[in-house]
Amino acid sequence: MEAVAKLNNYPTSPRKMRLLVDLIRGMKVEKALAILEHNPKHPAVPLRKLVVSAISNWKSKNEGSDESALIVKTIFVDGARVIKRMRPAPQGRGYRVRKRSNHVTVIVDTAAVAAPKKSAVAKVAATEAKPKKAAPAKTKKD
Repeated sequence: MEAVAKLNNYPTSPRKMRLLVDLIRGMKVEKALAILEHNPKHPAVPLRKLVVSAISNWKSKNEGSDESALIVKTIFVDGARVIKRMRPAPQGRGYRVRKRSNHVTVIVDTAAVAAPKKSAVAKVAATEAKPKKAAPAKTKKD
């Protein structure tokens, strides 16, 4: 049974957060936590806390279950509110500064429940089932 944790309105741009999220998507949670712990980017700290929170939520739902098989099943970043400020610019103008923030959602689940991937045998069987087009007959020119 999967567990969800959300982080709302974290004040960093979604693009910066997605760089970290892409690193840990689909990994085992122990490996994901190790990567986030040693990553120098500033959003790594709250993202690590969020994964720990998702693990804790999973533990409370599945009491007595083993957490060693947990993986980060789904993780995504959405844009959140944007605070607009003005910065002085030349000749009495003002440039708009957009201070972005984001929402992060993490879903953890056991590896056995994750969707099975197609095996190599199934891929070969699927390609063999398709009828092949006949090649056009070649004519001999003298």
